[in-house]
Amino acid sequence: MALTTGCETTGGGLGSSTSPAPGAAAKAPVAPAPEAPPVVRGDVLRPNDMVSVLFSGLASAPNRHDERIKDDGSLTLPLNLRIQAAGKTPGQLQRDIYNLYVPAYFREQLTVTVAPENRFFFVDGDVRTPNRYVYAGEMTVLKAISAAGGFTDFANRKNVILNRSNGEKLIINCEKAAKNPTLDKPVYPGDQIIVKRRLI
Repeated sequence: MALTTGCETTGGGLGSSTSPAPGAAAKAPVAPAPEAPPVVRGDVLRPNDMVSVLFSGLASAPNRHDERIKDDGSLTLPLNLRIQAAGKTPGQLQRDIYNLYVPAYFREQLTVTVAPENRFFFVDGDVRTPNRYVYAGEMTVLKAISAAGGFTDFANRKNVILNRSNGEKLIINCEKAAKNPTLDKPVYPGDQIIVKRRLI
């Protein structure tokens, strides 16, 4: 994996109506920087996440490194190099680790792969298959309940509890959320959804 940057300048044509002042360099037009893709909060690494860093492409590449992200958000990699991991996606961390080692310690042929351990969310209560499920990307309450087989016939769809891993508690009316997607709250790793039974 080789990361390169380049710059390109353009000069004015012969028919330009304006000319730079003597001794002044002509300024090339600057293209706006592309917008970074939005980061889904659940895809971001956090303290206590286990991360595997694999190095390959060179005979002298470091051995595989497995470490749980420290409370301060950092990892200590081979050669005693420290890097901030929390708050980054696995792809961003992979790029930053590559830049940390290349070209300071290894040639461009080095390949870095970052593999976080599986992260889970939980669905309990009146769903057909209550269980823990692997968090594989963007997820919402209705999608999570669907992954758990959907509501049972006795489920209270108007009073679904979403317990966040940070202690926050939300009540979701899934009947309204089905009609208005803005009410379908996102689910993140470690969150728990509880579907209560309706009163008969």
